Amino acid sequence: MSLNHKFCIAPMMQCTDMHDRFLFRLISKKAFLYTEMVTTGAIIHGGCLDQLNFNSEIEHPIAVQLGGSEPADLAECSKICTALGYDEINLNIGCPSERVQKGSFGACLMQDPELVKDCIEAMQEVTATPITIKCRIGVNERDDIDFLNNFVSKIFNPKLKTIIVHARVAILKGLTPRQNRQIPPLKYENVYQLKKEFPELEVVINGGIKDVDDSIKHLEKVDGVMLGRGPYDNPMIISNVDSAIFNELDIGDDRKSILDRYLKYCLRQTELGHPLSRTLKHVFGLNRGLKNAKAYRKLILETIQRNNLEATQEDLISMV
Repeated sequence: MSLNHKFCIAPMMQCTDMHDRFLFRLISKKAFLYTEMVTTGAIIHGGCLDQLNFNSEIEHPIAVQLGGSEPADLAECSKICTALGYDEINLNIGCPSERVQKGSFGACLMQDPELVKDCIEAMQEVTATPITIKCRIGVNERDDIDFLNNFVSKIFNPKLKTIIVHARVAILKGLTPRQNRQIPPLKYENVYQLKKEFPELEVVINGGIKDVDDSIKHLEKVDGVMLGRGPYDNPMIISNVDSAIFNELDIGDDRKSILDRYLKYCLRQTELGHPLSRTLKHVFGLNRGLKNAKAYRKLILETIQRNNLEATQEDLISMV
């Protein structure tokens, strides 16, 4: 199956779980979805079933993102994820958090391209599922195009078809993950230049992209876009993705219909043991920009605290 990365939803910890992805699929059938990052240790030693679960009937295309730096462990996890039916396995080489660095993976791996190369090849050897990477334009003071081009040239092999690049440098010390998404300047030109240097690669750009209109501008220079916080904070900004990016009919449901279906889903998930604190948090932004947004968010919080969605669902729907 040929995978289309023209518009992707970024992997985000504590955000893009199976419930959030269900919400996105109520809005767009074509956006490429990614799981939260799952570490190799969590997969091999258990305890991460929720993170790996996905709804095969509606979530495709979907990729799992792995965090790790041991080739053998990544190969083992790639076999497991292949058996689960993921369309793609993505290796995280972009997360700058100190917790991730302590595990010797994420953005710090950009300083060791030979190890990254070994990891990718070990994964490719055990599965036909496409292996992709997500990285930054560089680390610390190295935000020049030569650093990025050199990194990609060292890890490249003919089976590596897609690279996702966050257009900021990763500062490995002194900044929180949130600050790393805000303080380093965006250097889109570095990603555009990467595409020119490696025309055979599918290059997907990430970082600071606001909406579908913004995405269309980037698609003039690269093959795909990846948005994260924008769609999570305001899911309805992707409501026209299918038509504007993929030239297909949009799902076309309004906010009320989407929320109605999602709240019914939440009630079903509660019966399966998934608390409202895990499911309802994803619709905080569904009425972003509407006059009663504050009252809507307050009612969601109260519903979570009181565990009384059956009593409040009609009021919530009336507010969007």
